[in-house]
Amino acid sequence: MLRYFERRLEPTAHSPEAPPPVLGSPYALWRFYWHFVRQIPGPVLALFGTGFFVAVTDAAIPVCIGRIVSLISAQQPETMWREAGTQLMLMAVLMLVIRPLSHFAQFIVTNQILTPGLTNLVRWQSHWHVVRQGWTFFQNDFAGRIAARVMQTGPALRESVVLSIIGLWYILVYGTTAIILLASADWRLSVPVVCWFVLYAGVLGQFLPHMRERSRRMSEMRSHLTGRIVDSYTNILTVKLFARARDEDAFVREAMDEHTEVWRDQQRLGSMWAICLSTMNGVLMVGTGALAMLLWQAGYIAIGAVATAIPMAWQISTMSGWIAQQIANIFDDLGQVQDGMRSIGVEREMPDLPGAVGVPRITGAIRFEHVSFDYGRTPRRGGVLRDLNLDIAPGERVGLVGRSGAGKSTLVHLLLAFYRPASGRILIDGHDIAGLTQESLRAQIGMVTQDTSLLHRSIRDNICYGRPEASEAEIIEAARRANALEFIEGLEDWHNRTGFDAHVGERGVKLSGGQRQRIALARVILKNAPILVLDEATSALDSEVEAAIQEQLAELMEGRTVIAIAHRLSTICSMDRLVVLDRGRIVEEGTHEALLAARGHYAALWRRQSGGFRIDRPAGERADALLDAVRI
Repeated sequence: MLRYFERRLEPTAHSPEAPPPVLGSPYALWRFYWHFVRQIPGPVLALFGTGFFVAVTDAAIPVCIGRIVSLISAQQPETMWREAGTQLMLMAVLMLVIRPLSHFAQFIVTNQILTPGLTNLVRWQSHWHVVRQGWTFFQNDFAGRIAARVMQTGPALRESVVLSIIGLWYILVYGTTAIILLASADWRLSVPVVCWFVLYAGVLGQFLPHMRERSRRMSEMRSHLTGRIVDSYTNILTVKLFARARDEDAFVREAMDEHTEVWRDQQRLGSMWAICLSTMNGVLMVGTGALAMLLWQAGYIAIGAVATAIPMAWQISTMSGWIAQQIANIFDDLGQVQDGMRSIGVEREMPDLPGAVGVPRITGAIRFEHVSFDYGRTPRRGGVLRDLNLDIAPGERVGLVGRSGAGKSTLVHLLLAFYRPASGRILIDGHDIAGLTQESLRAQIGMVTQDTSLLHRSIRDNICYGRPEASEAEIIEAARRANALEFIEGLEDWHNRTGFDAHVGERGVKLSGGQRQRIALARVILKNAPILVLDEATSALDSEVEAAIQEQLAELMEGRTVIAIAHRLSTICSMDRLVVLDRGRIVEEGTHEALLAARGHYAALWRRQSGGFRIDRPAGERADALLDAVRI
């Protein structure tokens, strides 16, 4: 039976919706909540209904106690069941059947439907939105903090919704029931309860704004601390290579101390709130009990009214303590949701433009028309790329050459639509890439980078990432062509998985740089895209392995448009055309031989690499040549 209710809300079955960009909006928090709550009207209404019945049945307990005392005082023992048996049976049914059933229904809604369902619905849709953010979004924040915000927002949003609805019913039902029942016996008996609720509302009004702000700061510092810790773990090799564990201690300690101070501040406020509430509850209990006894002594109320008033005051005190704790939890949850909105409730960077279409299989003609670009909001004079024009024919192999910062990688990033040009446009087969969906565009481009990063999955999953439908035979063939089959067959991970089933560790740390790069090459070989981008694709390979796969690379380039970036000019000198960039402009282009004959920028770079380290040169000249090569 429980499984039936659990399936009423499948988190990933809903069509993902990007949360609205709410940062800066005056009603940001409520818009963020409403975005998710409106998707599950049935469970939310069920929570309202069950919460009401639970509050009513709990509020009936003091009434039953008062009624039993009245019956005992008015009836003789031998006539009790004959005169009041029906009332006693109804109260028994209320306590033994109706109240447990109402609680069970509430548990079904909260525990079986909302706890797993709403929590993971928020997480799923938040992840769906975040993973589609632009590349710069992830460059500007800790990956650990983003992940922590996605994970914490789901349970925080769900818990605050559930506690708010349940707490609201308890306040309304208990307050209304107490005032009506006590006033029906004698209007003066309801005065302490009315005064208590007025004072309770006033104290809440004073404390709640401070609770909300301190909870927000607490959550922000918690995610900041998580981000710093994850950053240390992610870069643990660098930490150990440079023996900087103490510096990492200081890096984390600073955030830990700030988190501790904010936490103490929050707990200080919580302690003051608890002291005020405890004092108010004591006054309510004493005031209600004393007033009830005085009215009974004066003959204004019956003993049953006294028996109802005192448990009612006690239950209000107990309820208020529970609600106070839940209010603290709610505001802690609100703080976590507000912190999560900093990564989730933001407008998507670099979305597809309205009307963007998918691009079919292309031939690979690329054209840069008057392209200018610069990073950052404050462009540097001249920019990274300045009015650049470049035509690449289908199937042409082009090498990009230039010093670091000349704009080579930027040109590739613009082609991949990681950024948009400040001016000009980029065409592929005559299609302006600004009007294409980014996924369809990148599906046409295979790329191997110098800093190869693999997924923490199996070798097989990493190789077929570009073409998941590939057969086992195709995966093995791609690995063979990348000269990776031999080392793959010898792999075994910490769970005794071997070969293509072995996992590579986070970012591929279980493999050497050369092994990672060969896996990346196999992935591109299998993807079989019409445009191939090689950004220092063989930089992590030793000379023997590089020579072994050069033939495979030449075969892979056949019939494809190739853009290759390399500082080691010997690896690209056989390209159809070399394009030399300097300060964002094309300063030379042509074949290797033609550029050497021109004795310009390329020839100078070539001389430094091919002859810059001759032993017969004076030591000073060799040092100068080394510095020049480093600058390249």
